[in-house]
Amino acid sequence: MTTEDEAGCSPKNPWQPQRGTLGSFIRTQRQLARLSLREMAAITTVSNAYLSQIERDLHQPSLKVMQSIADALGIPAADLLRQAGVASPLGDAGTPVSDNSGHIDTERAIKTDPRLTQAQREALLGVYRSFLVEG
Repeated sequence: MTTEDEAGCSPKNPWQPQRGTLGSFIRTQRQLARLSLREMAAITTVSNAYLSQIERDLHQPSLKVMQSIADALGIPAADLLRQAGVASPLGDAGTPVSDNSGHIDTERAIKTDPRLTQAQREALLGVYRSFLVEG
């Protein structure tokens, strides 16, 4: 008898989606941006079939494709590289990445935290943005 994780995927089947992967990160960011695969394909000039394969972790995108995806999602390419395990989650000085004013980019931190589910990201972003409007 096999056990299944919370997503319902067998841990022994490597073809099933894995939590915390580059593909799931890209899918989550696309969904947060409210883009369909076809819309993102049009923006990136990458076919929606290939984007789907990337999101399912069947292919590792090139740096050029990752840059195009990052641009379409409005996130820094460095965030995708960190998610892919190519770069450190910390900035060059060993500190979290911050905006030009020296403050940590809260929205980016929420969007890129692999420990959060999509629903948690959306809820946190909604709460955070509501505080900014009021303040």
